[in-house]
Amino acid sequence: MRTKTGTKQHPHDDAPDTAAAFERLCCLSDCPEKQALRDEIVSAWLPMSERIAGRYRGRGESLEDLRQVAALGLVKAVIRYDPARGPFESYAVPTVTGEIKRHFRDHMWTLHVPRRVQDLRNQVRVALKELTQTTCGHRPTVAEIAECAHLSEDDVRIGLEALDSFATLSLDAEVPGSEDGYALCDALGECDPGFDLVVDREAVKPCLQALPPREQMILYLRFFGGMTQSRIAEQLGISQMHVSRLISGCCAEMRDEVTADAA
Repeated sequence: MRTKTGTKQHPHDDAPDTAAAFERLCCLSDCPEKQALRDEIVSAWLPMSERIAGRYRGRGESLEDLRQVAALGLVKAVIRYDPARGPFESYAVPTVTGEIKRHFRDHMWTLHVPRRVQDLRNQVRVALKELTQTTCGHRPTVAEIAECAHLSEDDVRIGLEALDSFATLSLDAEVPGSEDGYALCDALGECDPGFDLVVDREAVKPCLQALPPREQMILYLRFFGGMTQSRIAEQLGISQMHVSRLISGCCAEMRDEVTADAA
């Protein structure tokens, strides 16, 4: 904003003059008077913290909650401020801003995203907003965003991915564009037990090939042909009890060999 004289006005030019109050605050010990004076200073600077909170509206958090977080940052700034550091405003603004950013980082991100990636996300978001106002008819490209944000194209891609990591969707959420209620959970795969069967068959294949031809035939008829032990015994001309002992013995032998190879 510019004044009638053409000079740029600082956004907090209406900031209260609390220098004397801070000097007096430093001379007081912990007492009700000091707390009352501190509250008075906080109230005087509260409009400034609320303006800072307003910059972050529309990002998934209510403005009232943002104002409370900003007020907490302001209280911390008043408590920690040392008049020897310079104007209170130069200390309070980054303190309040940092408190709001910390709130978003700790409470609003559903997925854990590294701080560097969060910063890239913010830079990309700001660049997108600026480019959207200047480019017409097309979405800004990665190269355009990189040039605007002074980032590499790889960093821009990371920031774009992080834009979708701020919140998660329920697995029951309907997929955009679907007309039959197709949800995300419908797209999830399931474990196919057939893979385990293939692994088991490949593991026992050498053991099966090492068995005598009669034992191979018995196992084939029982487990692949689906024949009962009685029918196998009748076909081979041996007793059903003998077939049972051969099957049990062959399976135990192959199990021991496969287990030993795995170990």
